[in-house]
Amino acid sequence: MYGKISQLWATLKRPSVKYSLLGLLCAGFIAGVLFWGGFNTAMEATNTLEFCIGCHEMKDNVYQEYKTTIHYSNRTGVRAFCSDCHVPKDWTHKMMRKIKASAEVYGKITGSISTPEKFEAKRLELASNEWARMKASDSRECRNCHSFEAMDIEKQKARASKMHKIGLDDKKTCIDCHKGIAHHKPKNMPEEADD
Repeated sequence: MYGKISQLWATLKRPSVKYSLLGLLCAGFIAGVLFWGGFNTAMEATNTLEFCIGCHEMKDNVYQEYKTTIHYSNRTGVRAFCSDCHVPKDWTHKMMRKIKASAEVYGKITGSISTPEKFEAKRLELASNEWARMKASDSRECRNCHSFEAMDIEKQKARASKMHKIGLDDKKTCIDCHKGIAHHKPKNMPEEADD
């Protein structure tokens, strides 16, 4: 046993050409840690409100709407930021969302949403894409804060209580009923989509 450990140690200390294998492994490990730390830091920086409203398309349009909603200002002082609703928390889904979001930068580059008029013209398409994403994930990001299991439906106002019971019975997801909860609904939204 001691001989095998000595042999392994000797192999690790043996120079490749100029550096020992152990030195290369340590350098690789340190480089990996630095890369991962930098990658994670950059990834989390893209989840900040400052990043999200860094371009005027978001700051002048959806951010202004969001500031008038209960997700921005409420009696409890809890505020949901852009990433709370639009970016999954778990790593795998977060990475998939970030890759898809990088394609959305195309709208910024081409100027397809650069004015309030252009943004309004694309609002239904943008909203429909987001609603479909939320529906496909069973409103995962909503459920980070809200869940049927945690709701005391009997203590809700009559209409909310009735609708939540129906939603629970019909296995609805949040976005089925709460389109426009943090942003204005598109003006050209089809009536059947306005549930």
